[in-house]
Amino acid sequence: MKSIVVFCGSAEGNKPVYKEAAHQLGAALATQGIRLIYGGAKVGIMGAVADAALAAGGEVIGVIPNFLRTKEVAHEGLTELIVTENMHERKLKMHELSDGIIALPGGWGTMEELFEMLTWAQLGLHVRPVGLLNVNGYYNALNTLCDTMVNEGFLPADVRNMLLTSNSSDDLLQQMRAYVPIQTPKWITNSTT
Repeated sequence: MKSIVVFCGSAEGNKPVYKEAAHQLGAALATQGIRLIYGGAKVGIMGAVADAALAAGGEVIGVIPNFLRTKEVAHEGLTELIVTENMHERKLKMHELSDGIIALPGGWGTMEELFEMLTWAQLGLHVRPVGLLNVNGYYNALNTLCDTMVNEGFLPADVRNMLLTSNSSDDLLQQMRAYVPIQTPKWITNSTT
């Protein structure tokens, strides 16, 4: 993997552990020679992951829509800052630049980005690994919900297993390197072939 997009909050959360985890991930990406692609802001854990990657000598590309450039306080110290017309173009550009996806804790925007990437993977539109950095148990409830989706018949188990999870940056990156994508899109079953 040469580039990983990190989706995360423009807020810091209310516990120092979230910012610390963002620093650890940014440093891990840089020291492993992986380019960071992220949302382009200098605030929140978005800024923390970027600053840590830059401090460790990494390459960091921010992608921010024009209307958020001033609202989210665009990070002007990046390797490159790409300004898009809208949120959809932003997400597509981040996807195009990446070999994998990691979600740190965040709010609605982070969830929307994460689930769109999972949906694209389920539909066979990409084969990139998608991972959750489960800082302080932040994603425990989401993992439980994913298991419920399987148990209730709304999500195949192999599709659920596309979502990798760890509370360690290094472990998650190792899982992502070893990831083998599923080969059959969800709509192809024995009853339709």
